[in-house]
Amino acid sequence: MGMDVVDYEIKGAEMQYVEVELDPGEAAVGEAGSMFYMEAGIAMDTVFGDGSGQSSGLLGKLLGAGKRLVTGESLFTTVYTNNSSAKQKVAFGAPYPGKILAMDLRHLGGTLICQRDAFLCAARGVSLGIAFQRKLTAGFFGGEGFIMQKLEGDGLAFVHAGGSILRRELHAGQTLLVDTGCVVAYTPSVNFEVQYVGKVKTALFGGEGLFFAKLTGPGTIWLQSLPFSRLASRVFAAAPQMGGRREESALGGLAVGGGLLGGILGGDDE
Repeated sequence: MGMDVVDYEIKGAEMQYVEVELDPGEAAVGEAGSMFYMEAGIAMDTVFGDGSGQSSGLLGKLLGAGKRLVTGESLFTTVYTNNSSAKQKVAFGAPYPGKILAMDLRHLGGTLICQRDAFLCAARGVSLGIAFQRKLTAGFFGGEGFIMQKLEGDGLAFVHAGGSILRRELHAGQTLLVDTGCVVAYTPSVNFEVQYVGKVKTALFGGEGLFFAKLTGPGTIWLQSLPFSRLASRVFAAAPQMGGRREESALGGLAVGGGLLGGILGGDDE
């Protein structure tokens, strides 16, 4: 299947969305749950796999679905096709604060490796595969860096990253040490390894993990300042940890607050 060449516009600031304009007959593939809105002339269809192997028969569909399952994604993706005779628009929204990056695979050598939850949407024809790290230590100790998504083709793909984004070109032999969750994407020429911090007390009391991602050029890397895992852990840590049973009230939680305050003042330790 040939690539669809789509026009797009990324809008918003902290919570961005990408608006894709489809010519008649063109289509875009979106991750499940990422659709924001679409115009009436666009037809939505759920397909088995990543939507790139629809013409390759059952085997191609099974392989595409299997690759998505290994990366932790849904077995299905959604294809948005413009069946009208005029241009139509469909938009995809980011799942949490950050930036949407437009990746032109044609200018990146046809392949991009990214974190498995970074993919948002793409032009029809972009293939979503898997990229295993060559060293098993990356899987056992690197956490988020073992199984990555591989985007292949010569069209546009859109990935989402949290916080602020850094794009950096690494020269041959140039190395950068990064928190494993902060790696968004990199070109295949970049060597990805996991490196031990070296000092246990640094990991335990310094607030960082035991391992870093070691990225060595040549190639291009994209980094995010706020991985979703870090955001989620901070939210969880800040949430009130209350044991026991919460009582529901028609007063919208007033009785809960009053009961809690009364228990504290009354010395109720249960």
